[in-house]
Amino acid sequence: MSDGFAMELCGNQAAWQIVPDGIDSVNLDIVGPVIEASGYIAEVRSTLCWTFTGPCDLTLYPSGKLLVKTEDRELANHVAHLHVTQWALS
Repeated sequence: MSDGFAMELCGNQAAWQIVPDGIDSVNLDIVGPVIEASGYIAEVRSTLCWTFTGPCDLTLYPSGKLLVKTEDRELANHVAHLHVTQWALS
């Protein structure tokens, strides 16, 4: 059973890559403010990616992929669920 995403530990083991199922792209200018409304602060806003600080650091890409910078798997999983059920669907 799929949770609607793939979650892979990055090589440095301090971040997780979240790849949503069935999402090929997102509009950063729409999804970014939704993430901000969840309590994150946008640091960088470019056409290549948006970065956020909050309970963990995030990098959102136009492909819909989300990099979650934390060693805490439970926190990364929680953020992944937010991403695929709320943020990326905006």
